[in-house]
Amino acid sequence: MKPIGLLMREHRLIERLIKLLEKELNNIKKTKKVNSDFIQTSVDFFRTYADRTHHGKEEDMLFRDLKNKKIPSNLKNTINKLEQDHQYARKIVTDLSNQNNNYIQGRTSSIKEITTNLEKLVILYPVHIEIEDKEFFYPSMDYFTEEEQQKMLQEFYDFDKKMIHKKYLQIVEKQENED
Repeated sequence: MKPIGLLMREHRLIERLIKLLEKELNNIKKTKKVNSDFIQTSVDFFRTYADRTHHGKEEDMLFRDLKNKKIPSNLKNTINKLEQDHQYARKIVTDLSNQNNNYIQGRTSSIKEITTNLEKLVILYPVHIEIEDKEFFYPSMDYFTEEEQQKMLQEFYDFDKKMIHKKYLQIVEKQENED
């Protein structure tokens, strides 16, 4: 397996949560009520699984190693764009968390901001994932030897041992089954 195989598998779980966010967004628009527990669970998912686990491997390993290679400017520009997306996603998730806390405290005016943040995530992630899956991951592997790829894959595995993939898979499955 190539290191990007792990990253692409993680994308599939993130995409599943995005579909659940779309459903929640539609429910909020219909009912004018927020499932604040689901929002908190989603915030945890994005902070731990999408950001620390997934983006962590991308930024701290793949991008780091690519930046030490002689790569063309278009690949450098793509890395910069992807890192900007990661920073933007972190900001959206923080805003979503803050607005959800406001909603929990009875400030129903925060529904608009919750909806806006959900819309931003639902728009951002599919495009971001498509760029990585279809335009970035495979070309990036051309700059690594087979031995370097295997070393990176092992580094991914070692990193993942510290994370809790199973928890987040179960969270998404539970939410999918409730709907």
